[in-house]
Amino acid sequence: MSRAGAGRGRVAVFAVLGIALGGLAALLVVAYLAVALGVSTVAVGSLLALVPLAAVLFAIAWVDRWEPEPRWALWFAFLWGAAVSVAIALIVDLGVQLAMSSVAPGVAPDAALQAVVQAPVVEEVAKGLGILLLFAFARAHFDGPVDGLVYAATVAAGFAFTENVLYFGAALAEGGAGELGATFVVRGIFSPFAHVLFTACIGIALGVASRRGASVGVAGWFGLGLAAAIALHALWNGSLAFSSDAVILYVTVQVPIFLGAILLVVWLRRQEMRITRAALTEYAAAGWFHAAEVEMLSTPRGRRAALRWARSVRPVQTVAMRRMIRDATDLAFDRHAVVTGRQRRADESALLARISADRSALSTR
Repeated sequence: MSRAGAGRGRVAVFAVLGIALGGLAALLVVAYLAVALGVSTVAVGSLLALVPLAAVLFAIAWVDRWEPEPRWALWFAFLWGAAVSVAIALIVDLGVQLAMSSVAPGVAPDAALQAVVQAPVVEEVAKGLGILLLFAFARAHFDGPVDGLVYAATVAAGFAFTENVLYFGAALAEGGAGELGATFVVRGIFSPFAHVLFTACIGIALGVASRRGASVGVAGWFGLGLAAAIALHALWNGSLAFSSDAVILYVTVQVPIFLGAILLVVWLRRQEMRITRAALTEYAAAGWFHAAEVEMLSTPRGRRAALRWARSVRPVQTVAMRRMIRDATDLAFDRHAVVTGRQRRADESALLARISADRSALSTR
């Protein structure tokens, strides 16, 4: 078997085992929530938790549009966040409570300490392990900071979804509709992207490691991203735990962090566009693309125009056009991997043959 074939086989095994593990963990977490809160309460909490989840997934899809990640990897990331990392956090919390009861019977753990220290450390480590596994076993699909951001955001979206189910369910059980409404405003409207902001630090750090071709220094990049995620998480939780005026602190601390994250995402996406344009320009110089095709395939305006044309012809050629855009983007990022001293993700001749087939299919319509 070729090296590329062996790599694809390893990725396939990881995908199947990883998703199976995530599915099993999800069943266990659902069972735990049903026992702890009741089936009807969990159902209400789940429906409400879908609202912030939809907003986060929409944002992730927007970030991931230029070079989409494989569906199986996103499913692994979501299940890891929603189930495996939640299970790890629950187990650690149970361990802390048991340890406290044995050392100081009748004394409850300090809530502020849990919020500012325990939760940031345990939750970010648990989420970060999932991103690290994707980096280790699906390196071909982990090609830079945007990829890392997408995977980290998906893990965080899953974690936030399950955590929201727990918080919404507990609010309903303990305080009724009024408490549930207040909790939904805080978690579902004011801070749906909180976990995404924290865990994105880990994904971006590992994305930088992948772009640099780092192997020995991956642990260092992971540690740096993890430290930033924990610090940001602790700052966020601390602002809620110790502030006398949560609204003012939200506007002065949390909103600027969110706006800064948006600017960073826009800059990273523009980096991806520049990589695509530079690589396809090289291929154009070698005669593989026309200048108009480079413009069509490497700019948002060009892609939109191409898709409009594909929708206007009969029969509609949207699928074929999307395929050509995807293949050209894969070729560009594959070329960038070679230029920066990393291993090719795919065979260049096979990608060029696919693009030629895409062009032929579109030109015959």
